[in-house]
Amino acid sequence: MPGVGSGSLMTRAADDASLIGRIAGGDETALRALFARHQARVFRFILRLVRNEAVAEEITNEVFVEVWRNARNFEGASSATTWMLSIAHNRAVSSLRKRREETWDEDAAAALSDPGDDPEMAAQKRDKGAILRRCLDALSPEHKAIIDLVYYHELSVEEASKVLKIPENTVKTRMFYARKRLSELLKQAGIDRGWP
Repeated sequence: MPGVGSGSLMTRAADDASLIGRIAGGDETALRALFARHQARVFRFILRLVRNEAVAEEITNEVFVEVWRNARNFEGASSATTWMLSIAHNRAVSSLRKRREETWDEDAAAALSDPGDDPEMAAQKRDKGAILRRCLDALSPEHKAIIDLVYYHELSVEEASKVLKIPENTVKTRMFYARKRLSELLKQAGIDRGWP
């Protein structure tokens, strides 16, 4: 993050670990503070996996209930964020196994545009955005998770490894094949570059 030094990030991680320690002792105020700090990030992560806002909200709440119940088990081997995203990933995957219906409306999503764009730019972005979503959806769940964690959540390979509970080399391999497959899909769809 621009403007945020590693000291600030380390302080925040220490604050998070302290909050979890307080949660383990039954401090509801600490849970509310942790929720306020991380709810949006956890929600966005889950939403990209399940693609249903109501389901994502429900799972987000379940994640923080699990944090409340299992705070004593947090050992600090990874950051609190990594631990919570790991819980979120497990819950989202379980939910996807239970729910096979798809509620995302591609046409409605494609109709959304940035009010700052002129009509031609908005149409180009809409088309490319819809194509990119279709290409991302064509990836395997494993590859989709890697792309989400590394590119959207900006986690390191080590952190993604902890969230997904797989070896770092497996993360690197999946990332390589996910990027390769995504590139092939985008090329087949006629997109060789990023946004115009």
